Amino acid sequence: MSLDPQEFMTKMEKRVNLTSEDKALLKSHADWGKEIASEMADHFYTYLGNDEEMDAIMKEKEGRMERLRVTFVQWFYEMFTGMDDWGKAYAERRWRIGLVHVKIGIAPQHVVPAMAIVVQAFTNRIKTDSKDEALRDALSRICMIDLAFIEQAYVEVSSAAVLKETGWTEGLFRRLISTGASSM
Repeated sequence: MSLDPQEFMTKMEKRVNLTSEDKALLKSHADWGKEIASEMADHFYTYLGNDEEMDAIMKEKEGRMERLRVTFVQWFYEMFTGMDDWGKAYAERRWRIGLVHVKIGIAPQHVVPAMAIVVQAFTNRIKTDSKDEALRDALSRICMIDLAFIEQAYVEVSSAAVLKETGWTEGLFRRLISTGASSM
């Protein structure tokens, strides 16, 4: 159950319909993305800081909050640049970000609503700054791809841990999950 980040990226681009026009639009607004990245980090971390569990995770280690904020600003800007045209480097970086979320305990139940706050915030800025709605759509699509990487990291890490601990085959594991879901 090992994820190939580039393959996953390609699959997600097709699923959310991230087009070459979207990528060109994002690139053409990279300076604007860099300009608002810190503001988006403020929205994201203010929201997460209001959650007692997340606040504790973010402040668990000295300097973690500052490192997370720097990473967020860079992450946000990279959605506009695509790093390598949303290729291998982009996909691998998104995969690593997902794994870090798993490692420090920032679960999808926290990331998904926080990402919704970011989408709402950049949508408001797009309106305020009189940007085209197509930019909102493109940015929303790439956000959803990045969010999918974080969620998939949880699936992959959890599955790998169960398979390692139990010695089960992947087929047996998938059958058990399907059976378990059917019984709920």
